Amino acid sequence: MNKFYFVLWLKWAIRLTLCSVFLSMAFSLIVTFYIYISQGIPSLSAEVILALSDIVKFWFLIFWSITILISLFRGLKYIFNDCNSGYQLHLYTCQKEFIESVGYGDLVKVWRKYFMLLIWIIGAEMILSLALTYMFSTYTSVFEWFDIYVLYLFILIGGYLSFVILSSKCKQIKVVKC
Repeated sequence: MNKFYFVLWLKWAIRLTLCSVFLSMAFSLIVTFYIYISQGIPSLSAEVILALSDIVKFWFLIFWSITILISLFRGLKYIFNDCNSGYQLHLYTCQKEFIESVGYGDLVKVWRKYFMLLIWIIGAEMILSLALTYMFSTYTSVFEWFDIYVLYLFILIGGYLSFVILSSKCKQIKVVKC
């Protein structure tokens, strides 16, 4: 079972990373291109290119915060009905009927449970890391080390734990042999 959860998590993490980074980069490039055009399309000198790259970096972090949420929802669909290491997750309706082709509308109830579980796990990770940071580091501010990259690492770690807990606690999700 550990191999099943690890492979499931690895596929989910790769999909989450690629989807969120791609969407964020696309949106930030669109905004940067819009700003570049609205400024009258200046000639590409070293300063203009540096300014455009700074704009892309700025908007990338903002859009990445949003696209992670979108990717979390979209990625949940692809964890079901995929055979990994002899097991797969099945999603059932409230009437205990197996959903063969999982759609986004089928995920709404499961998404709420999954997202709240993920929030609680990430909160526990933050409390634990805050305690460890306070005891073993020289940071003077409480959240001096905290940024979107650390949050993303917490999401990835929490994703693994959430799959294990969700499959055992949610009545609509069952782990079956394939």
